[in-house]
Amino acid sequence: MQVRRRAAWAVPASLIVVTSALAGCGGDDEGGGSANTSAVVTIGIAEPQFLIPTNTNETSGSQVLAALYTPLVDYDAQNKPYEVAAESITPSNGNKTWTIKLKDGYTFHNGEKVTSDSFIDSWNYGAYGPNGQNNNYFFDKIAGYADMNTSDPDGDGPKTAPVPKAKTLSGLKKVDDLTYTVDLTNPFIDFKTLLGYTAFYPLPKAAFESDGSVKKDFENAPVGNGPFKMKGTWQHDQQIEVERYDAYPGTKPKVAGAIFKVYLQPTAEYNDLLAGNVDVMKQIPTENLTTAPNDLGDRFLKSPASSLQILAFPTYDPKFAKVEVRKAISMAIDRDEQVTAIFKGSQTSARSFVSPVVAGYRPDTCGDACKYNPTAAKEAYTAAAGPSSLVITYNADGGHKDWVEATCNQLKNNLGVTCTAQPEAKFADLLTKLDKKQNVGMFRMGWVMDYPSMENYLGPLYTTNGSSNYYGFSNKEFDDLVAAGQQAETAEAAIVKYQAAEDILAKEMPVMPMRFGQNVFGHSERTRNVAMDLFNRVDLLQIEVVS
Repeated sequence: MQVRRRAAWAVPASLIVVTSALAGCGGDDEGGGSANTSAVVTIGIAEPQFLIPTNTNETSGSQVLAALYTPLVDYDAQNKPYEVAAESITPSNGNKTWTIKLKDGYTFHNGEKVTSDSFIDSWNYGAYGPNGQNNNYFFDKIAGYADMNTSDPDGDGPKTAPVPKAKTLSGLKKVDDLTYTVDLTNPFIDFKTLLGYTAFYPLPKAAFESDGSVKKDFENAPVGNGPFKMKGTWQHDQQIEVERYDAYPGTKPKVAGAIFKVYLQPTAEYNDLLAGNVDVMKQIPTENLTTAPNDLGDRFLKSPASSLQILAFPTYDPKFAKVEVRKAISMAIDRDEQVTAIFKGSQTSARSFVSPVVAGYRPDTCGDACKYNPTAAKEAYTAAAGPSSLVITYNADGGHKDWVEATCNQLKNNLGVTCTAQPEAKFADLLTKLDKKQNVGMFRMGWVMDYPSMENYLGPLYTTNGSSNYYGFSNKEFDDLVAAGQQAETAEAAIVKYQAAEDILAKEMPVMPMRFGQNVFGHSERTRNVAMDLFNRVDLLQIEVVS
């Protein structure tokens, strides 16, 4: 995702391609002037952590990859998957075997034909444990995954673990150049939905060395199968530029290219938006929410999003090992006050662990632990001998300073503790520290769904081996319920299991749900038809520049 799709702005998290069916969300259709198809748009992002599909699980990287790659499926307005690069995806054997037939005519940007091998090779690379890919987790449902991954007895990372028995997934079988089958270890009703995620993009033969590893320089100039191709190389901490791929067989973009400009400070990006130096800002900073409607007029937009903002506990830290401490901290936070005072009503308080945009959502599943009750919080915290000092680490490149500092102030006042809001310059750096379990105290995380399923808010984030489980949470009953949901025969039966798993999160409280977000964004005067999807990505097939 996966660590999955984690957002640097207000959204682990994650990840896909431009969503045409959702493009209307938040879009505007200003009149006046024809579209300038030779123009290039500039979009602000944070510095991506990675640009290999099987390793990219945060929103800035996934925005770039959405331009460079076309997935097997995308999602319609009802969050149902429909074929894009795939001609058909057909289940059999009780949702345990899936036959994938590709559309003919897709090529990579180097001219190489997209074939079954393009997907099989990419998936095998992502699934092989020693490759250390962030999205390795997402291949665990395919037969043979266990033989490609071994445990790490020292906890030092995949390179210290024993060599796995196999280097390829036994469940992947090529039928012909445009057809392959996928055998799963267990049935999974949402497997087709899963295939829209970044991890399942294809890679060309040119990406690989003879030993099956990805070439070291490939990430700086990825070669995809999407509507845009790289122009030059990734200019780290500066920008990434893409240009229209004329041989693309799908819907053609209405712009000639895009520059993804990297910003470390949201306020600097907002000033560039007002000056016309950036065309789309994907998340208006909290400090500008009051003035943005006047600053931007009808170029200040909102649309639905799947984002969930959380504060997480390192449960492996003895200071946070007691659930009573975790719940007391949650009760000491006034979510509603933050939504009103800081976010000006642009977000809503979260008291559940899954987003309202997915089937199976229930309000207030967190119960009393997410209700503001400073008196009960102080009593419980004292009784549980909670720590006298707290630290909350957040990424400074994501506009989180105001609400994290407000949270610290509430904890100081309500629990009688000291609290420090500790910035980390880049979200990518925070993720690296979390991967290494470095001491950062409590930490800010966000989640944008990788694919529209309740399971995506549970499995990657909280199962014992979940790709984005940075908190060290492990509960066998929870793991078993998520697995049972995955293997259910109907969507309705799956939701029953997922909801039971969510109830365990409410009891154990490894994280605190804080807010459900929406896309609150702005664009320049020269652009129109600007829309963002549920995955926090600008729709690059819809945006236009006015001639």
